[in-house]
Amino acid sequence: MEELKTGFTYDPSLEVYQCIICEKTYQQGIIYPIDGTLYEAKLAMRHHIQNSHQSMFHYLVGMDKKYTGLSDLQKEIISYFKEGLTDKEIAKKLDAGSTSTIRTHRFKLKEKEKQARVFLAIMDLLKQEDHLEQDLITIHKGATMVDERYAITNAEKEKVLSTYFKQGLDGPLHSFPSKEKRKIIILQHLVTKFSSNRKYTEKEVNEILKTIHSDFVTIRRYLIEYGFMDRSKDGSEYWII
Repeated sequence: MEELKTGFTYDPSLEVYQCIICEKTYQQGIIYPIDGTLYEAKLAMRHHIQNSHQSMFHYLVGMDKKYTGLSDLQKEIISYFKEGLTDKEIAKKLDAGSTSTIRTHRFKLKEKEKQARVFLAIMDLLKQEDHLEQDLITIHKGATMVDERYAITNAEKEKVLSTYFKQGLDGPLHSFPSKEKRKIIILQHLVTKFSSNRKYTEKEVNEILKTIHSDFVTIRRYLIEYGFMDRSKDGSEYWII
């Protein structure tokens, strides 16, 4: 929860701060000159988030509904709350008619917050009782539709990877699976071959995928279709989501 609010993580073993949005890092102990001012690593990271991503509030509110559970109207109202607008001012901006409508939205959002707190407490207690033994994989943030296909345990993932990468994870892909769960596992591994800090030409993407499987065109298409990668409208640039 704290990492979602600050926007970065800290690895004490590496002494590195890392942005959870773009993965930019700052090394503890190094002084960074930024816009004529010297910053130690933690402050440099905060400066980066503010200048590159505006704020964690704006980033989180802008996320897809499948992650926030918020409708577009709720996002807009929350943004107005953040700006400090009164219910009357918000009603005028939304052409909502009366302030009572905005008060109703405010009440519903507070109820949603209470429900979220209770749900988190339930899940924490469940983990303490060790009922979540299956340890599901993390869903990538670009996932276009989150459903039962993503109910994959780490044990399942390891088994599928060992089946399809017979020469090891750095070797070629034996064959591309047709089953959805297996397809997601394979794509999740293949996307690790690309850096999240740069953009690629189509040729560069093809060259990387060619070393893994001969049908690189299909794999490239699936990486985009399943939300692991995106590309510019003219297809000249590709990047990790």
